[in-house]
Amino acid sequence: MLNTIKSQWLIEPKTNILAGIVVALALIPEAIAFSIIAGVDPMVGLYASFIIAVTISIVGGRPAMISAATGAIALLVLPLVKDYGIDYLLAATILMGIIQVILGLLKIGRLMKFIPNSVMIGFVNALGILIFMAQIEHIFGISIDTYLYVILTLSIVYIIPRYFKTIPAPLIAIVLLTAFYMLMHSEVKTVGDLGTIKRTLPHFFIPDVPFNFETLKIIFPYSLSMALVGLVESLLTAKIVDDATDTFSSKNKESRGQGIANIITGFFGGMGGCAMIGQSIINVKSGATTRLSTFTAGVVLMFMIIVLGNFVIQIPMPILAGIMVMVSIGTFDWGSFKYLKKAPKTDVTVMLLTVFTVIFTHNLAIGVIVGVIFSALFFATKISNVEVIKREINDEIKYEIKGQIFFVSIDSMMNQINLNDENKHIELDFRNAHLWDDSAVDAIDTLVNKLTEKNNRVYVSNLNENSHKIISELSDINQEHLI
Repeated sequence: MLNTIKSQWLIEPKTNILAGIVVALALIPEAIAFSIIAGVDPMVGLYASFIIAVTISIVGGRPAMISAATGAIALLVLPLVKDYGIDYLLAATILMGIIQVILGLLKIGRLMKFIPNSVMIGFVNALGILIFMAQIEHIFGISIDTYLYVILTLSIVYIIPRYFKTIPAPLIAIVLLTAFYMLMHSEVKTVGDLGTIKRTLPHFFIPDVPFNFETLKIIFPYSLSMALVGLVESLLTAKIVDDATDTFSSKNKESRGQGIANIITGFFGGMGGCAMIGQSIINVKSGATTRLSTFTAGVVLMFMIIVLGNFVIQIPMPILAGIMVMVSIGTFDWGSFKYLKKAPKTDVTVMLLTVFTVIFTHNLAIGVIVGVIFSALFFATKISNVEVIKREINDEIKYEIKGQIFFVSIDSMMNQINLNDENKHIELDFRNAHLWDDSAVDAIDTLVNKLTEKNNRVYVSNLNENSHKIISELSDINQEHLI
């Protein structure tokens, strides 16, 4: 127990605290922006980011990962807020959390193994593109000073880590360039331009909605969508952080933790959220490895709002935009260009479909779902080709069947067997085949029955153990046909 606490909380505390501070500064404009997208007060997003980050640092399954209010969830809830108001959003957030806890208890994390590498590459690349696209409005068409701040930020974040790593370069950029702005009063937009920040702590309350079936009918579709989108993004982010830190995390514990965090934030006036890949990458690249960094991000976020609110609103947006541009560059998998040339065409297609779907919908979860579906379809098509070798000697015919026999491949098999033979001894040899489903069994029944009707003696031979079992359980043919 003590070793776990030490490894997940106490290793390199200075590095993790500084990384958390950097993330907290990056969270503020995003939380405000996501609140605006959802059609709620900026404090709803800020409260959510504070509560979710602190809660997930304690109950989550992936140390050093950042969770807070996110754009994907904000987009989902906009119609709900518009039609029914903030209280229904909070009720939906609580139900979202309950659904996620249930899915965590049902071991939803095991589904991660069904996400192919091509989808992961597409997901990461789409994320890098989305992060960059989100910064465009904060960089272009504003002022010459804005371009200057972006260039200075990129230079600091790129150059300083080569010579000095004690303090994260993004934090140095924020402090130095904000001080420069306060002295020079440059013509740039600041965090304060995004919305009004109230310097008050969140408090517990129960959403003012009727507790009846009608309310459930209204919020359940939103809650289910929020829960699924949140888990997809969180579990994929956890895997990316796993790979970046060369460590393993509990995806089922993370699912439950996300649920607990969303339940709590709903009762404290915050919107729903999930893991944030951009901020998680900032955290990890700043040297974070423990839960302390996530906890620090949440606490410092609230501290800056309550105590340093007057300074926070003066942080120029081009500084934060520049930091996120560097994050987008680091997130994009530049090896993908080689992948496009060397990988199988189906894998390349899946990767590109994932990227384009995410960019078109601005929803990472939908992109992943589309990628997984097409990957499965391509895989099913790939293994659906069945080879049938016919050997005939006098009145004896032997069909040697090779391949995977299931609902997609049965036509390929049956088209290669002559159903017009009469008065023959016919053997269907499955030593190099495997039967997977009831469609395969039904195809075998059809072959045996049609060939038997032509006065043939038909035998099914050399089934492996699993194929023999499914035949014995589902087939209508007599045992005399099995050898």
